[in-house]
Amino acid sequence: MDAQNDAFAGSVPAFEILAPTSRVLPLVLASPHSGSHYPPDFLAAARLDARALRKSEDCFVDEIFAFAPTLGVPMIRALFPRAFLDANREAYELDPEMFADPLPAYVNTRSPRVAAGLGTIARVVANGEDIYKGKLRFAEAMDRVERYYTPYHTALRRLVEETRGAFGHALLIDCHSMPSPGAGQGGRQGAGGSGGDRGRNRPDIVLGDCYGNACAAAVINAAEQFLRGMGYKVSRNNPYAGGYTTRHYGRPRQGIHALQIEIARDLYMDEAALTRLPFLDVLTRHMGELVDTLGRLPSTGLEPR
Repeated sequence: MDAQNDAFAGSVPAFEILAPTSRVLPLVLASPHSGSHYPPDFLAAARLDARALRKSEDCFVDEIFAFAPTLGVPMIRALFPRAFLDANREAYELDPEMFADPLPAYVNTRSPRVAAGLGTIARVVANGEDIYKGKLRFAEAMDRVERYYTPYHTALRRLVEETRGAFGHALLIDCHSMPSPGAGQGGRQGAGGSGGDRGRNRPDIVLGDCYGNACAAAVINAAEQFLRGMGYKVSRNNPYAGGYTTRHYGRPRQGIHALQIEIARDLYMDEAALTRLPFLDVLTRHMGELVDTLGRLPSTGLEPR
């Protein structure tokens, strides 16, 4: 493990890199929403307790993909929580109603994410409850971006560039989870060796490539074929086409491909108790096989559409 903490001596680092002994596959994994270190001053400013704030976390996603170094692949995981700062947004997507002072002109105040209350600094948690007791100052937003967001993306960019330099191309997999309808009622019963109820209409996994713009067709085709072969219900770009990371880093014509993976939480966890279900171990094995499959795609098939 390569813990990065250059600017945060004496405090929780912004991120951690799980680094392989050597790079074997042209991949980088990222988990921007699985952080669970809640700063005390943030908790003091929040009207919700830590358990309610955790509804925005991609719980256990970093654990599911922690196999990365064993495949010769680096993984970066944010250690700060999504409710505190969202690394899968532009640096400054902010709701002006959340702030006591005016925001600079360069701030994006009109994005759909801001309108939903889920900007770089979120107004609400995943179930729509307001996070803060009162208004923030813009200086607080700048501090979070400079201390956490920027170091995370600087490190992610470096990993991607190193991978492309070593292999001639790179595939970034951005790893996420999605809440189930009625989340908080407990995990799906019977999620044992089979992964639970496959009869539902909603997907188990959503693959996002920004409607074909973030990666070569061979990448998402191979991912979908593998997952369907393992019995998962798979959707493309609906309802998640890819966030900032997928849009920003996915440059197929420059040899950088990005694919977002969203996994239904009730496959592997009890969403009310925030505990693991037995299928988590099976899912981890399947994700390892998926990553290995994508890492071995021939470079001749990774030409842009």
